Amino acid sequence: MRICNFEAAALTSLALAGLMAAAAASSHCNETGMPRAREVLPYWAFAVDPPAGTSNAAAGVVDAEPRHVPGSAAAFTPAQLSDLFSAPDWHPGKHPTMPEVVAHGHKPDVFACGYCHLPNGQGRPENSTLAGLPESYIVQQVADFKSGLRKSSEPRHVPTALMIGSETKAGPQEILAAARYFSSLRRTPWIRVVETDTVAKTHVAGWMLVASSDAGIEPIGSRIIETPENLERTEMRDDTSGFVAYVPVGSIKRGESLVKTGDSGKTLPCGGCHGADLRGHDNVPSIAGRSPSYVVRQLYDIQHGARAGAAAGLMKLPVAKLSLADMVSIAAYAASLQP
Repeated sequence: MRICNFEAAALTSLALAGLMAAAAASSHCNETGMPRAREVLPYWAFAVDPPAGTSNAAAGVVDAEPRHVPGSAAAFTPAQLSDLFSAPDWHPGKHPTMPEVVAHGHKPDVFACGYCHLPNGQGRPENSTLAGLPESYIVQQVADFKSGLRKSSEPRHVPTALMIGSETKAGPQEILAAARYFSSLRRTPWIRVVETDTVAKTHVAGWMLVASSDAGIEPIGSRIIETPENLERTEMRDDTSGFVAYVPVGSIKRGESLVKTGDSGKTLPCGGCHGADLRGHDNVPSIAGRSPSYVVRQLYDIQHGARAGAAAGLMKLPVAKLSLADMVSIAAYAASLQP
């Protein structure tokens, strides 16, 4: 049984309705201003939980057994691990003191930033790694969520809905404090990239892909299957347990060509803005070692008009001609780099 399927409990009809309306209103045009043909939205990048089923809590059974993770003296009960207003901090000595908004948010509207993005800022496939991003970039992204410039191509993507409906209600000083905190953190390797022709069958749970119990295998096709290295520790929000991303054979080399040369005009070399090592430059974010599911989601959103704003506007030309397979290759190569 899952103990941390927090988004299902946190979602309100108002947040979902707002995101659906915003997504429906977004423009899907190419660089000429004409509507572009939409490729099938990659379910594996925009992972959406199935309808919630019956849980022990619903049946009146309360599990209060404290949980533990390796290398930590802390203990948290399932109730504590599912409290969106308290980020489970398994390793407090490995990061600076979290600002109040990161550790607890403020009730009733703003959830703890560190709950979703984790105290070390590494995040999970359904959201974003914030560690090491420029402070002003983080502040601007929150502003874009609030103004409606940043949405999701998938109206049911609850993590985006929560950013829009809840986190944008934080005050300016709270947003700045969170941005300064996450910007000060050093990124470490978090994603292990493996090229393969076949993968274990997966399903969506907790807004990410997890291995199915039948343990069968299937062709990977033109997908990225990003899943926890250790599901139990990930569910307990252990910020020392990362992810593995399975990518198609040859995608890393193909992505390197697209990133470094633009592939004869298919796109623009990424290093011109993101730096030669893709670790960012000035106010341009690093994409090296970043979740490939997240990268594909952003490329798709920008190409199809769900993500706008000044920074996204600079990306419109580079993404205009990319196929979904191109996005997979770019994301696979970027994820394979050291952050």
